[in-house]
Parts: sequence; C-alpha cells; structure tokens
Amino acid sequence: MTGLPRPEPADPLSPESLSSLVVRVVRGEAAAEEQIVELFQRRIYVMMLARTREGETARDLAQETLMAVLTAVRAGRVREPERLGAFVLGTARNIASNYLRARWLGPAEVPITPEVASIDPHRDIEAADRVAVVRRALASFDPIDRAILSLTLFEGLKPGEIAPKVGLSPEAVRTRKSRAVQRVVEGLRTAGGTLAVD
Repeated sequence: MTGLPRPEPADPLSPESLSSLVVRVVRGEAAAEEQIVELFQRRIYVMMLARTREGETARDLAQETLMAVLTAVRAGRVREPERLGAFVLGTARNIASNYLRARWLGPAEVPITPEVASIDPHRDIEAADRVAVVRRALASFDPIDRAILSLTLFEGLKPGEIAPKVGLSPEAVRTRKSRAVQRVVEGLRTAGGTLAVD
C-alpha cells in the first residue's frame, strides 16, 4: 500500500507537550490531570519500589507524589512547565527521602512478647496488696505517727527534717518511726510482703 507517510505521534514527554499539559491543568481540564497521571504513575511507582522495596508502600508514595504534583500544577507553582518531568521526579525523590528518613529515625517496632513485656501483672498485684496493707496500717495510727511514716515513706524525709514539721525532737521522731515501721512490717508479714524503709 503506497500512500502518504503517517505522521509520527507527538512525544508526550517533549517540552512542548509537557508545557501544553501544564497550561491545560491550570485551566482546570480534568483530562489533562488524567494524562499526567497516565504519563507518570508507572514511572513513579517503579522508582518508589526500587527505593522502599515494598509494593504497598511504593503505591502509597506514588499516589502521594501524584497528588502533590497535581496540587502544585493547579496552583501554578511549576515555574518551568516544559520541565514537568524533572519536577515530578524531584517531587517523587523528596517524598521517598522523607518517608525513608522518618522510617529510619522513627521508633523501632518491637513486638511485645512475654520476655520483653515491662508489666508483670503478678508483681503489680503484689505491689497493690502491699500498698493496701500500708494504707490500712497508716489509717490505724494516731495523726503524728501517720505523719511521721508518710513523710518518711512517701517524701523520703529523714527524722531531723520531720521533727520541726510535727513538733517533736529528732530522737522522738526516730523512736515513733521505728515503732510505726515495726507495726507496718508485722502487717506485711501477715499479708506475705515486705517493706523497705531507710
């Protein structure tokens, strides 16, 4: 068949084609946006897959890149429309780098297993039981002994620091503290626990 030679289709990635595409998107042509997606989606996906080695992540990052590119094109932020390909590639590179940086700097995911669990429910129950015993013992003390023991156990104060607060000598505070601690220890022994007091 002889005839006129067919004209070659315009290269969709030529500077003229890309510049025209940007102008059409700025005008609000949805078909132009779809054309950008068709032109670059596969390329971006392959690049993201090479960098992340995760198919689902690569798809998500490709979508994110396309959204960023379309938003920038719609807003007229592409300064050199004839270089849209370079703009898309640069945006994809930035998004991939941000993702990889966040993943690298983010906290490592460690599965919680019984070996690494920081909570031992049995130990917590025992501690709660000991606290209950101490609270019951404190409730039965006269107000001065309760204050002495509370200031010792919960605020870490020494007899010399407690004495002015309760109006007793340091020696009297030591004696009362010793007796109060002994009563709490007896209560804990009965409950099966121990108490550490300076």
